[in-house]
Amino acid sequence: MALGSNLGDRKKHLLEAARLIEMRLGLIIKTAPVYEVAAMDFTGGDFLNTCILVHSHKTAQEVIHILQNIELEMGRVPKSGDGYENRVIDLDILLFDEEIIATDPLQVPHPRMEQRHFVMQPLAAIAGTMIHPVLNETIENLTSELEVLTAIKDFKIPLSQKRFPITSLNFIAIEGNIGSGKTSLSHKIGEDFNGKQVLERFADNPFLPLFYKDTDRYAFPLEMSFLADRYQQLSDDVAQHDLFTEFTVADYYVIKSLIFSEITLEKEEYALYKRLFNMMYKELVKPDLYIYLYQTEDRLLENIKKRGRAYEQNIEASYLSQIQQGYGDFIRSQQDLKIKVIDVTDLDFVNNQEDYLKVLEQIIEAV
Repeated sequence: MALGSNLGDRKKHLLEAARLIEMRLGLIIKTAPVYEVAAMDFTGGDFLNTCILVHSHKTAQEVIHILQNIELEMGRVPKSGDGYENRVIDLDILLFDEEIIATDPLQVPHPRMEQRHFVMQPLAAIAGTMIHPVLNETIENLTSELEVLTAIKDFKIPLSQKRFPITSLNFIAIEGNIGSGKTSLSHKIGEDFNGKQVLERFADNPFLPLFYKDTDRYAFPLEMSFLADRYQQLSDDVAQHDLFTEFTVADYYVIKSLIFSEITLEKEEYALYKRLFNMMYKELVKPDLYIYLYQTEDRLLENIKKRGRAYEQNIEASYLSQIQQGYGDFIRSQQDLKIKVIDVTDLDFVNNQEDYLKVLEQIIEAV
């Protein structure tokens, strides 16, 4: 994505545009140097130009619509003629993964971008090895024949990772009740911050659908199989460092085994289960931050119904309340873990970028 400004406080405009992009589109993963360039093909003030890499789940059409709204909000005036004009802010999609789009008002890759040094040099700084999907050459090769620009000093668009230093943690565990969104949040954080994702393999557990049909019969084998699988996964995936990721984020921690089993097992079964759990728990790596996502039982039931897993549809609010109570008791009694409770009842951090940023801000408060 290209950013440019040649009116007013140009640095301020670039920073404000980046803030709005982060708030409405997605996190800023990479930023290029900023270059001061004379206006091209018209008489006007010098531009400040740069490029950023944004990680967004929105379509290209949604992105261009949001960018145009940001431009208008920041005071860009619609063009009065066919030529180029001065502008407070100019925001363009240069590339969108490997897509080729030819619609009105969107063309991707951006037309004639390979001819413009003020576009290609900052783009090469953040995506030099990317292939231009039409010209079938790397951005770096396309830039090599263009005039070389000198970056201005002491100014650059800040990375989202600097605002949200999540990678300072080695291991984050995200927990919550059934339907709280813990897997979705773990996935988003892992993707946005280059984290190794450890996701619970509940779908592979053959006892889970049986348990929902006959709780008394299948409670113990279900809890034992979950405990064994969680122990093995956390031992293998968390303890072993991955050279290609910054940290580890899991959508569960083994303590959930103790919370769920106390609800589902008979007293004698739970006593045996707890002995085995305590022996295994001593060997596991502890998270640097334990996050609990709180939602009301009514909202949880809505989420469960929405995601449509057949074996979950008979879950009752009373069962969710017991789980909530179990987590509450654990959190209040815990002294060894750094814990952050986040109320996400009224937040849609999957579909609403501003809500996602609110969650990240709360996580960073605990770092």
